[in-house]
Amino acid sequence: MRISLLLSLAFFLIITAFQKEYSIEELRELYSSGDVSRWPKPDLDTSVVKTFQEIGVLGKAEFPAHNPYSEAKAKLGKLLFFDPRLSASKQISCANCHDPELGWGDGRHLSFGHNRQNGKRNAMTILNTAHYKTLFWDGRAASLEEQVSFPVQDPKEMAQNLRTMQRNVRKVKGYRPYFKEAFGTDQVTIERIQQAIATFERTIVSPPSRFDRFVQGNAKALSDDEVMGLHLFRTKARCINCHNSPLFSDNQFHNDGQTLYGSSQQDFGKYLQTGNPEDVGKFRTPSLREVFRTGPWMHHGNFPTLRDVVEYYNLGNPSPIQKRVLVDERLRPVTSPILRKLHLTKPEQLQLEAFLKAISVPSQKMNPFDLPQ
Repeated sequence: MRISLLLSLAFFLIITAFQKEYSIEELRELYSSGDVSRWPKPDLDTSVVKTFQEIGVLGKAEFPAHNPYSEAKAKLGKLLFFDPRLSASKQISCANCHDPELGWGDGRHLSFGHNRQNGKRNAMTILNTAHYKTLFWDGRAASLEEQVSFPVQDPKEMAQNLRTMQRNVRKVKGYRPYFKEAFGTDQVTIERIQQAIATFERTIVSPPSRFDRFVQGNAKALSDDEVMGLHLFRTKARCINCHNSPLFSDNQFHNDGQTLYGSSQQDFGKYLQTGNPEDVGKFRTPSLREVFRTGPWMHHGNFPTLRDVVEYYNLGNPSPIQKRVLVDERLRPVTSPILRKLHLTKPEQLQLEAFLKAISVPSQKMNPFDLPQ
């Protein structure tokens, strides 16, 4: 172990020594050139190289063959998404935790649902979910269609039986023409409800950010600090090791030291779904698109500002033991070896934060509309 650490340190020092220094003018010209091959080489961990995808403009969302897009289906899905009658109390809709004016999250540390119960994890934004391979922090759903059923049935969220949800939607006569237009008949089924909501969710995508305009050739779209933040993101700050691809997520799972092992908030993440000890403490890498609008951050929502997040990663993701609860030492989490102290200066941290704001866009306002009766 000690030899491995020494070798890693030596490798880091060698790489750092040979990294080219660029002026801000050079960085601006290279990154806004429209030619990714001209960009400075990213600082990648050896474990990342095979799966790495460069950041860039996000492509169009794809719709699966078994649930193709139609405007009528997306419209129906939008109505169902905002309809609290899908819940047991008839007061909680999907939009309670995924508000368009709050970055399609809810702005809370932990969400609350049925009978004002707190959930266990922070509500992830549904922005760009069409680009994810699995859903939820722990990857328990393989598709958006499957994802729909989880919050509906969760006793701390909507607390509704799927069959009862189906019956309640059937009772609303105003829904019949929407189902007929979307599916050919007015029959209401659980599958159709899932397909409609999933179709609507796939339409919730990020509009072009200033970063997108910059890498497409608008050299003035980013400030000097934001350009430097972009460069740090790909090099010294090493963010790109997990937050790569145009989605700014590798669609994989990592232990970033946030298991809160030994505390009342202890959460083993993906392990709770797979039972595989290698998955202890692993959570899905969230997209950083719109990150400025989707706080508080991390699966537990304990980071109230982006500056807190940047500082945490700069310190090498320390994971102190908190107030003890019963623990199983066989499942002691191991933070990903990709993560290490970054030694970012205060100005560099501010530049990185500035860049994160540049991949976010202003909040979207959705005009009120009537639900079917």
